[in-house]
Amino acid sequence: MDISWWGFTALAAAAALVGFSKTAVSGANTVSLAVFAAVLPARESTGVLLPILIVGDVVAVLTYRRHAHWPTLWRLFPAVAAGVVAGTVFLLWADDAAVRTSIGAILLLMAGVTIWRRRGGADNTKATPEEKGEERGDEKSGSGASSAGRVTARSYGVLGGFTTMVANAGGPVMSLYLLSAGFRKLGFLGTSAWFFLIVNTSKLPFSVGLGLVDGPSLLLDAALVLFVLPGALIGKACVDRIDQRLFERLVIGATVLGGLQLLLR
Repeated sequence: MDISWWGFTALAAAAALVGFSKTAVSGANTVSLAVFAAVLPARESTGVLLPILIVGDVVAVLTYRRHAHWPTLWRLFPAVAAGVVAGTVFLLWADDAAVRTSIGAILLLMAGVTIWRRRGGADNTKATPEEKGEERGDEKSGSGASSAGRVTARSYGVLGGFTTMVANAGGPVMSLYLLSAGFRKLGFLGTSAWFFLIVNTSKLPFSVGLGLVDGPSLLLDAALVLFVLPGALIGKACVDRIDQRLFERLVIGATVLGGLQLLLR
C-alpha cells in the first residue's frame, strides 16, 4: 500500500486509540475507524483495522476478563450472528464508494444516538430492575429478561453485528446497549471485551473470503499493532481518572467530523 509518512502517523495514532478505547472508553475507536477510512480506501480499511481491533480485544480480555457477564453475551450472540451475515452480503456487492458512504452514515447515526442518550432520551430503553440486577453481575440476579428486554437485545444485536461487519463500528451500538442495561464500569469493560474478541475473531474468515484481509494488509498491521499496547496501557492508567463527560464530547465531535468527511469526500 502506498502510504505517506503523514498517513502512517495518522494510522499509528488511530491504532493507539484502539488500545486506549479497549481499556478505557469503549466505542471511542469510531475515531480510529474514520482515520483508517480517510487514509486508506474505505473498503480495504475495514480489513486492515480488524486484526488491530482483535489485538486490542485480547489486551482488554487479559485486563478485565473476570468482570464479564456471560448471560448477557449469550443473549446477544444469535442476533449478532444474523447481523454479521447481513453485513457480509452487503459487502459482496458494495464498492468503495458505497462502503465509504455507509461508514460515514453509520458514524453520524451513532453520534446522533449517543447525543440523544446523553440528553435522557434513552431512559425509555432501560432494562427492568430485575434485568439490571442480572446484567450488572450482582450475586443475586432477577428472574430473567423481560420480553421487552429480549427485543431490545435482539435489535441491538442485529444492528451491532451489521455495523461491526460493514464498518467495524459495533462499539457505539454495544456501548449504548450495555449502558442502558445499567452496567457498572468494570462489568461494562469486561463484558464488552469478551464480546468483541469473540465477534471480531468470528468475522476474520468472512473478511479473508471477501479479500479484505490479505498479505499486504497484514504487513501493514504488523507495523501498526506495535502502537496498540501503549494506548491500552495509557487507557488502563486513566480509566479511574478520566473525565468521562468531556471525553464523550470529544469523541462525538471527532466522530461527526469523520462521518462528514467520508460523506463529502
